[in-house]
Formats: sequence, C-alpha cells, structure tokens
Amino acid sequence: MKPENYLDALLTLPGIDDELWPKVSRDGKWVAWTWFHTGPAADVYVAPTDGSEPPTRLTDTNQNTFLVSWTPDSQAVIVEQDKDGDERVQLFRVELASPLTLNPLTEPEPNYYIRGGTLHPRENWLVYAANRHPETGEELEETYIYRHEFDGGERIPLARQDVGGYTEAKLNAQGTHILYFRNDLHPAGRQIWLVGIDGSDDHEVFNFGEKRKVFAEWHPDGERVLVLAEADTYRRLGIWTLGGTDVRWIIDNPSRDIQFAFVPEGCDEAVVVENIQGRVHSSFLNLENGYEVFVSAQKGNLIPLAPTPDGAWVGFYYSARQPGDVVRFERENPIPEKFVTLTRVWERTSLKPEQLAPAEDFRWNSVDGLFIHGWLYRPSTEARGTIVYVHGGPTYHSPDFLNAQIQFFVSQGFNVLDPNYRGSTGYGLPFQQSILEDGWGGREQEDLRTGIEALVEAGIAEAGKIGMTGTSYGGYSSWWAITHFPIEIVAAAAPICGMTDLVVDYETTRPDIRPYSEEMIGGKPDEVPERYYERSPIHFVKNIKGNLLIIQGGQDPNVTPQNVEDVVKALKQHDIVYERLTFEDEGHGIYKVENQRTLYLRLVEFFEKACS
Repeated sequence: MKPENYLDALLTLPGIDDELWPKVSRDGKWVAWTWFHTGPAADVYVAPTDGSEPPTRLTDTNQNTFLVSWTPDSQAVIVEQDKDGDERVQLFRVELASPLTLNPLTEPEPNYYIRGGTLHPRENWLVYAANRHPETGEELEETYIYRHEFDGGERIPLARQDVGGYTEAKLNAQGTHILYFRNDLHPAGRQIWLVGIDGSDDHEVFNFGEKRKVFAEWHPDGERVLVLAEADTYRRLGIWTLGGTDVRWIIDNPSRDIQFAFVPEGCDEAVVVENIQGRVHSSFLNLENGYEVFVSAQKGNLIPLAPTPDGAWVGFYYSARQPGDVVRFERENPIPEKFVTLTRVWERTSLKPEQLAPAEDFRWNSVDGLFIHGWLYRPSTEARGTIVYVHGGPTYHSPDFLNAQIQFFVSQGFNVLDPNYRGSTGYGLPFQQSILEDGWGGREQEDLRTGIEALVEAGIAEAGKIGMTGTSYGGYSSWWAITHFPIEIVAAAAPICGMTDLVVDYETTRPDIRPYSEEMIGGKPDEVPERYYERSPIHFVKNIKGNLLIIQGGQDPNVTPQNVEDVVKALKQHDIVYERLTFEDEGHGIYKVENQRTLYLRLVEFFEKACS
C-alpha cells in the first residue's frame, strides 16, 4: 500500500481512546462511546447491546465531542464539547430518538472548567464539578460541587474544596448523595467526601493518610460504595455501607496491582481491572464471599463493562492489531473468535490486522537497576532509524493498543520504542510512586536513555539515528533529551505540547490542576525553586546539538503556548536552529484528522532528515 494510502487508512480507521471507556446504559440495552477518525473531530455513537443494528451516530460536528454519561431513563446521553481544544466545555443532552440534535444544558464557552455531568433521576437537576465561584462566576483554583437546576438555571453550590484541585461529582443512582474527592491535606493525597443532594452533611468518609490516594465508586443500590485505597505498597479493595463506620476489605493482597474497580448496573459483583506488565487482567469479584473469577481474552485486552438483559456481557476489547472495539461475549467462554462486534469497526476500514505492527515486549535495567518495560514496534524491512515515543502523564502507561501515529512511523521504516518509564501506572504502586523520589526530570529520564542504549546494544537501533517525540510529559521528555543527552543517543526531538519552563507552566496552566505539579515536583515554585530551575529544559537549550521541531496547540490550557514563546526567545539568544509547527485550532494534543495528517507527514520528514 502506498504511504499516502496507508495514512488515509489509518486516519479513517475509527478509534476509541483507551482512557475513554464505552458506557452501557442503565437498562443494559445500549452502549455509547466516543469515536475518533469518523469525521473532522471526535463524535459520539450508540449501538444496541444485542448486536441487532449497526452503530448510530449521535453527534456530527467540527469540534471534539465526548461522551459524559447516560440519563437515568437510558433514552439519552450527556455529552461535552469545547472549542478547538480549550477544555472549557459546554454540556448537551442528545436523545437516542433524535440523533444529531444537541440540546444545551450549560452555557457555551464558559470562563471555567466543568468536570463530569450526571442527570438527577427527577431529570430537573444536573450535578457536576466546576472551578467557578457561585456568586461572582469567576474562575478559581478550588472546585465546587454544583446542583444545576434547569428551572431558572440556578446553580446551587453543595460543597467545595479547601485547597484547589481537580475533582469529580459522583451521584448515586437514587439521587440522594454525592461522592467527591479532595486533596486538602497534601497534593499527593486524596480523601473521599460525601454530601447530600440538598447540600447537607458534607463530611469526610475515607482518609487513609494525607499522602495516600483513595478512590470510590457507587454500587448500583446507592447504599454501598466500592473503595480502592492505597496501602504501603499496593491498593486494597473493599466495600462500605452508607452510614457505616468501617470498610470491609475484600482484596488485601500486596502482590496485586488493582487499577480500577466498579459494580455495573444489573450486577452484584464487582469488575476488577489490574495490570500486569502493561497488559490488562480483569476479574469478577463476589462482594460477599470474595470469590473471584478471572477473565482472559487469550489475546488482546478485554475489560468487562456490564451485563445485557439476555445474559451476555459487553466489553471493551483492544490491542495494537485490534482497533478498540465494543463486543458481546460469553462470560464463561471469552474467546475472541466468538466475540460479536457492536461497533463493526472492521467493516469501516480496508486495513487488515497483518498490516498493523504488533507490540513486542522490550525490557532493560535502568541506571539504578530498576527493571523497565516498554513496547517495541518494528517494520517488516530494514529500519532506517528509531523513534522513541514517550507517553504523557507521567502517571499513565502506554498499553498494548493501536496507536495510529506509531503505526505510521513503522510503515515508513522506523523502529519505535514506547517505554513505560518509572512513574507509569500498570507496574505496581511502588513503581508508579518512584518518580516522586526525584521529581520530574529525575531518573525517569535515565530510564529513557538506558532504554535507547539497550536498543543500540541489541543491534536494533543505530547511534546517531534516533529521534524522540511525545505529547505533554512526552513533550517535556523530548525537550529534556535534546538538552541533556548526547547526539548519539537522541539526534532529533519533536516535543508536542511539552513543558519548557516549569515555573511558567505552573503559573499559566489550568488553576485546578496545579496541585499535580506540586505533587510531581515536590512543592510549589517558591518552596523548591532550585528544583523548578534545574528540571526546566529552557535553562539548558545552549546544549542542543541535534535537530529540533517544536509542535504546539494554540488553545492549550494545560501546557500553554507561553512555554513555546519563552523557549523560542532562549533558542534565539543562543543561536539554536529550530523548526516550529503550531495548530491554532488545537489544545493539549493534536486530534483533528487533517491536523494529524499534517503532523504525521511532517514528523516523518523531520526524522528522515535527522536519521539520514
């Protein structure tokens, strides 16, 4: 297949983001999801869980539109849409009976950020979190929990954080109580609070230490809560009853790496999702006796989502050679060959699985002996160079998942290493928390360097023909590499929406996510100024010897364009040659199809030149 045809195929292959799981309606009859690459921007689709009909498009716009939640009657969904990636979303209701009609629930282009959005069972209230002052309407660091009343449009503040930070409002199915979380005690911690729908009895219910995180999900009965809490070196899972005092722990095993757990509607068992070396392992957990049944798809990753009225299950299924799919499967016999696709994704593409590169395991030891794992993708012919693709977060991990950008690199003759450096999820709590020992710009960057050295030693990569790219923290790591590593290790870097000056980034980022920087770096800029300086690539641009391509979204509220404007001044001061590519209609990442086409072609051209 010609390169342009292959890229066309990749950019028209519908994709579900691995963090935007599909959602099953409360009655179990429908499943909805957000699809990329079916139009100029992301849109929301729905399909019956019995597989009787193909997907129906619910939204069709030129702006990214994401699924938020189902309405209680299972007849509509709540979706959010921002403008060119600025993350200031407006919420809409879309009826299954009237697809493509977006009914506004909140105002357009707000001056604050909304998180979530759940319709009350009476359907006259909408519950969400927003960093908006209830009286002045101004944007704040702190986030409020709101009950938005449709009659008159009044927003009733039910609760608020004492210290700024991201949070969500989780309303139980009966509409009586809301769970939300705070990090008032320490940026690295998370405590769960409970408030009534009328704003009464706002109080803390789960606190396992000021630096420990706890997560909570409602049981469908609205009386019980599934609790996932950090212990010393792992997370334990338990159940708590509304009004009770103690959590009854069900899984309390240091060898387990539980990432998430929930109880689907129509089920009294919990779905437990954990990761082993970057791959998903799921199970069904009996909440009474602790009996657990593990689910394995034999190949690929399968996450059970919910049961259907006819006894089957709906799941999210994916791998590097399997586009994210929503499937029907038999709980007792989850064999991929027997899955029934609800998205019918393979009918929408000319690509075949064999035209996609598989994710191979690649392992090495870092400078301190820490064991690091990543994914290696290789072309079918002799490689012309190697690209290190660094994931964002950093508290995220690259899964065995179809990444169009990586696949295009491979199709153009590049090896691609996708490393899960320290700080990544999916490798145990100590591994995830080890990034906090140094903070950003510490040994996690050495994990990347030693991974490259391991590739060279194995004869897979050639010194001087290695580039690096990534978005967000991957962009920061690309900046770090080009300013700190020798040209033999990284000859070219293409940071996408990456931080350059950590003080500027802290001061200009969304106010509700600043505590994440405090957690990762070890304090505020005025508390640890030396660390903010030492870990900011902008102060080391004079060391750049290789090729540099700077990529930025013009509306990015997370890593703002100020990062680029300031580093460009420093580059000019030191006479450093660079290239620049800005997408004015993008935010924190490049997502629109035509912009991705421009980006992927430019990246390949850039790395080809650097590796020649």
